[in-house]
Amino acid sequence: MKLYVIVPLWALLALTQQAPSDDKCACELTNSEKAFPHDKLSGVKENVSKCNSNVTPQKTMELESLLLGLDRRLPQLLEDVSLLEREDDGELYGVISLQVIENEMREIQQLMERLNSTTLQHQRLTAATAEQLEDLSAEMQDLETYDTSQVMKTQQANQRLKRDLDQCQNGQPAPPPTHPPGNCPHGQFVNITEPRVHTAGEFPGTYKYGAWGRDPKPEAGKESWHWLVMLTVGEKFSNYVRLYSSLSSLIVGVSKPGNIQISPSNPTTNTIQGPNVVIYGEALYYNCYNQDAVCRFNLTSKTVTTVQLPKGTRFNSKGNFCHLDKCYLFTDLDLATDESGVWVIYTTDQDFGNLVLSKVEEGEPLRLGQTWHTSVYKQGVTNTFMACGVLYATRYVDKLTEEIFFSFDTTTGEQKFNLGIFIKKMSPNIQALNYSPVDQMLHAYCDAFMVSYKVLFEEMY
Repeated sequence: MKLYVIVPLWALLALTQQAPSDDKCACELTNSEKAFPHDKLSGVKENVSKCNSNVTPQKTMELESLLLGLDRRLPQLLEDVSLLEREDDGELYGVISLQVIENEMREIQQLMERLNSTTLQHQRLTAATAEQLEDLSAEMQDLETYDTSQVMKTQQANQRLKRDLDQCQNGQPAPPPTHPPGNCPHGQFVNITEPRVHTAGEFPGTYKYGAWGRDPKPEAGKESWHWLVMLTVGEKFSNYVRLYSSLSSLIVGVSKPGNIQISPSNPTTNTIQGPNVVIYGEALYYNCYNQDAVCRFNLTSKTVTTVQLPKGTRFNSKGNFCHLDKCYLFTDLDLATDESGVWVIYTTDQDFGNLVLSKVEEGEPLRLGQTWHTSVYKQGVTNTFMACGVLYATRYVDKLTEEIFFSFDTTTGEQKFNLGIFIKKMSPNIQALNYSPVDQMLHAYCDAFMVSYKVLFEEMY
């Protein structure tokens, strides 16, 4: 009987010693999903970045510029040869004319060699890029197998749906952007690129003051047109606007359809005064000659309408943009365009020289809309422009740098004085700045040079 009792007690003691304690409990988790290849994704991003740096709009523009240059020289050569055939006397005159033609042919030959070289480079680049894109496409398809939540597939389906909807509109161009102030479709303005375009155009070094850009609301068929206004009298006045059918045409100096004249003499009634002008909806907006008013010149009907600015507005070079060393003459009024239309920036005696901003309303009669008053002194500013209903002001740092330092939001009334966005200049002075909402480019006119920068926005979440 005693043995019967001892055995169960010994067994019970053994079981108690083998049982694990509660704080040592552990379990094993097995993940059936494959580990995401982050290294491979980083490699894809790096290859995409290389593609973006190799294939740029400038390369296409280079080829187009060469073709336009060739197109311009060949008719001139034909004309000179015809002149030689008509007037060749077989002696001195013929020899000189023949030398001119030989020089022209030599230039054309050099142009052809550059064109051939550029074409071959583009062909090699196209082949290499096509091969790289195929590799990237295969790698992306492989990476999509890790998209277990179907996020990428949903985005691709949405993109296909949007494409189909666009095709249903019979290929009609999208209407011009008309976003109310404060509702920026691009996000927050955070920076600008280095210069994307830098050209002296067809009048290199001739006209120091002027402006250029694009019409944000063009007629159908004129979406790629660019315009140029140069102050041709005393760096103060002009009486025409010059049009170009494309950016490449402006770069190589081929103006089609050419000049549209506002007035037959200069300066006189309706003359452009000062460099800060814009084109919007097939109309040129500028500071009226010898007036504190905005003029609108209709490029089609050739008519001019005006709107008077508030009493006390400074004009005739009494409220210019300035920096420590100089002021820019007749920059009392600055016209600007953005996603919502046309604006005018100026100052008044009542505002003690601080920047004032007014919306210019389209229609007949031309009139001013809402007006805003800022706390930044106009003569401490070198230029202004608008983007998404926000006024931006620049100041001179040195010969190589301009700073976008100030902003005023017309929706919230918020002012910022420390933006710290720097512009790399190709010439010491910027006489005009125009923002293009069509392609988010900032067009600068700098001591007779035309320069453009890409405005960089950041989406806000």
